[in-house]
Amino acid sequence: MTTSHVKRAFKYRFRPTDAQAAELSRTFGCVRKVYNMALAARTEAWTRQERVNYNATSALLTAWKKTEELSFLNDVSSVPLQQCLRHLQVAFTSFFGKRAKYPRFKSRKKSRRSAEYTTSGFRFRDGKLTLAKMAEPLDIVWSRPLPEGSKPSTVTVSQDAAGRWFVSMLCEDPGVQPLPVNAGAVGIDVGLEHLLTLSTGEKIANPRHERQDRARLARAQRELSRKAKGDGANRAKARRKVARVHARITDRRRDHLHKLTTRLVRENQTLVIEDLTVRNMVKNRSLARAISDAAWSEFRSMLEYKAQWYGREVIAVDRFFPSSKLCSTCGALQQKMPLSIRTWTCDCGTTHDRDVNAAKNLLAAGRAVAACGAGVRPQRSSPDGQSAMKQEVSRREP
Repeated sequence: MTTSHVKRAFKYRFRPTDAQAAELSRTFGCVRKVYNMALAARTEAWTRQERVNYNATSALLTAWKKTEELSFLNDVSSVPLQQCLRHLQVAFTSFFGKRAKYPRFKSRKKSRRSAEYTTSGFRFRDGKLTLAKMAEPLDIVWSRPLPEGSKPSTVTVSQDAAGRWFVSMLCEDPGVQPLPVNAGAVGIDVGLEHLLTLSTGEKIANPRHERQDRARLARAQRELSRKAKGDGANRAKARRKVARVHARITDRRRDHLHKLTTRLVRENQTLVIEDLTVRNMVKNRSLARAISDAAWSEFRSMLEYKAQWYGREVIAVDRFFPSSKLCSTCGALQQKMPLSIRTWTCDCGTTHDRDVNAAKNLLAAGRAVAACGAGVRPQRSSPDGQSAMKQEVSRREP
């Protein structure tokens, strides 16, 4: 009996030769072209109330390659072209399942430049990766080793807006195993003044990575705005400078969240968070920048998949649960709680820190969910839902 392991993507930087960079750039362009043509064909069929599946678009790709106008598609590996059709099929499946919006066309300037290779499109031997249509292996910066004995099942090559090249290898990782069960449980209240407040009383500072680099970003954006619009080399160079600042902010933020979520998952068996609608919160113009910098959605995503890896449980409490107004000692509910009040004293004599009290209440609600299956799903409709959302946003204002 074989044991199935968790599949993880291991991402590395690499330095392509001029020939490899040119080949990959051609591949990116062909992937975008095929995706857009297949989307146009499926959209046209959709207007006729017909459905075109992956097999039909694959047959179209074969026909396109035989035309003189699109013969350049034969110059690149066919594997990434087939994979982009599969990605389009997944996008339509999500759309028909009402889990996503209608697929959009890929833009030459804004869309992610990437190509995915399956096992028939690359060779991995002796720690060296060679892609189809290439004579030499990629010069990969091995910042960490792949799991011993594992081989990639899928390889994705990409280039970000800052001009950096990455290769992502999907491998089975036997090192990811459920951790020993412990009695640890923690309530987590997210915020802006403090990124996290735990039910233990610990407060984790918000590093505000975007604010730290705001002056550098503004300077780079001013330089970009002075360049003449178009495809000029100077404007492209200025655009890469802006992208490098954004990349620095994103990398530091992600590194901090990875360390934080790994620590929380290792220390606690049960983690209780609030089911926030961040996409609605960022509509508040005065707080959108700070909320985006805090990256609450990314924090929750990391927490959930790591908990699944290591046998932990994440419970999301209804976002309308009055965690700030409820006394965590006696359960009394305060009718009003002005946002300026950060500490308050209940009639039972307990003095509360607002955020710590909210985290304690979240933990208690999460334990109730675990014990008796109390309601944990967010309320989709509520007469005062909008006011509750606005209050929740304001509660996190520094």
